[in-house]
Amino acid sequence: MGRDLQLRTATAEDREWIHELRHRVYAQELGQHAPDPGGRLRDGLDGDNVYLVVARGATRIGFVSLTPPWLGRYALDKYLTRDELPLLSEGDLFEVRILTVEPRWRSSAAAPLLMYAALRWIASRGGRRVVAMGRTELLAMYRAAGLRPVGRTVHSGALTFEVLTGSVTELTKVTMERYRTTLERLRSEVDWRLDVPFAPRPDGCEHGGASFTAIGTDFRSLHRRREVVAADVLDAWFPPAPGVRAALAEDPAWAARTSPPTGAEGLLAEIAETRALPAEALAVGAGSSDLIFRAFGQWLTPQSRVLLMDPGYGEYAHVTERVIGCRVDRFRLRREDGWRIDPARLSAAVGSGRYDLVVVVNPNNPTGRHAPAAELRSVIAAAPARTRWWIDEAYLGYADLTESLAGLAASDPRVVVCSSLSKMYALSGMRAAYLVAEPTTAARLRRWTPPWPVSLPAQLAAVAALRDPAYYSDCWLRTHALRRHLAADLAGLDEAVVVEEAVANFLTVTLPSGGPSAADVVNECRRHDVYLRDLSPLSSAYQGRTVRIAVKDTAENARIVAAFRAALDVLRPRSAPLVPVPEGVPAAGAAR
Repeated sequence: MGRDLQLRTATAEDREWIHELRHRVYAQELGQHAPDPGGRLRDGLDGDNVYLVVARGATRIGFVSLTPPWLGRYALDKYLTRDELPLLSEGDLFEVRILTVEPRWRSSAAAPLLMYAALRWIASRGGRRVVAMGRTELLAMYRAAGLRPVGRTVHSGALTFEVLTGSVTELTKVTMERYRTTLERLRSEVDWRLDVPFAPRPDGCEHGGASFTAIGTDFRSLHRRREVVAADVLDAWFPPAPGVRAALAEDPAWAARTSPPTGAEGLLAEIAETRALPAEALAVGAGSSDLIFRAFGQWLTPQSRVLLMDPGYGEYAHVTERVIGCRVDRFRLRREDGWRIDPARLSAAVGSGRYDLVVVVNPNNPTGRHAPAAELRSVIAAAPARTRWWIDEAYLGYADLTESLAGLAASDPRVVVCSSLSKMYALSGMRAAYLVAEPTTAARLRRWTPPWPVSLPAQLAAVAALRDPAYYSDCWLRTHALRRHLAADLAGLDEAVVVEEAVANFLTVTLPSGGPSAADVVNECRRHDVYLRDLSPLSSAYQGRTVRIAVKDTAENARIVAAFRAALDVLRPRSAPLVPVPEGVPAAGAAR
């Protein structure tokens, strides 16, 4: 295969060839279906599923079909009920179907390339598991690819299939290991036209922050920081308090060369006084990620069972699933419920006592919804004693600091509250956060905390920030006003676009089905040095159509709106007519 090899989603012309090839292979060659006089083979999913096609120049080589969970139906539904195959009811399950290659290309790399592309596309839409039907005579090949039989057999025409499944992470790993040399070669040879990068991130975790690549991670072109709108990360739009800037500017040479207080004693004391908490209930770290890795590494093992909100902050899935290897379940937040946590449903989910840890980000990132403290207190009070609760309050200042569960965490050994000082206090570059836990739990974590866990500049900045609550309260109020204006401007671009404001320093924009994907819009906005966050990899609930946008100042918000408008203008002619988002998606400004 040469450099003219292309991997793309199917065009209308491709679909005609797909139906013809399916007929040749599955009706005439294999006898799965009866021959059709028109020489075409179609099914009920053809108008809704996704086809990926590999071609060489004008010659089409092969295709694979993907059925996403939001369609509400799979090809397997024709053969098995949901009771017979409960797997089909999982919210992040994608069906991979009819991977087919033209006869003359079956010994080429087309099939592994299509399988790899399918896994990348599924991962980019928040898929975590695939299901497929594999011909029994090829079962060894499917097993070698990482798929495992679920114990169900399906008969279709002259063929017998085993129902197979596998996690996207494991299948990607197996594919990359088995075909590493081939994929490395193809990476430079394939015209990759999918809206997902060819290769996943090395650490496997989807973060924001691509905007810094535009600025320059080698720090040689820092002037670009004034040209790039970094709305893909949730850094504050406002500067730190005047006292923070004064503390950092007073003697930066001394702050750079001097070792900080070993245990951040002054910072701990300031947090205790400001938040009215006992100092012995606190532990500090270089940002919330530091505390997450340290605490979870102490508490959890591969045998632990964890419940995460979905959609939710991706760091938690990364640490629990990929780093520690826990058994992780998802508590599905529903678009039709305005993404709110239903306390009765959450109580039912945790009532069995099977979870070692439940993680709640409140307000939630990325949905921006806030669960009232009284509701969470009730759910926790009724929960089994063995279940620990991790409450992440990184954005609580934007809602109401009096809603914190830190007081409960200081006395209840089942509850831990993590609070970053980065986003609320405009200190993302400083990396400072604290954790609140019952003193015995906090003491154990402090024993596993290295000396000098927070740099001296960060300690100076955090203490000064906590001493100026009035400044930050005003900034948070101004953030709400900026967010409302940004939401109204974005909603005015197209009636088919749905903007959800929520309560924090960001909002989400959901694009209509039949239009450009979130990844397409994000990539197009980057041409204008405007960086937004595609939420698709975080959850299949977003259906590849939702973008998160951090609130910036008035001038940068105007650039965001202009870039978004330009992206829609460029992308819409290449797409089908826009269809409004289905009912149940809250309109702009809604924060149910």
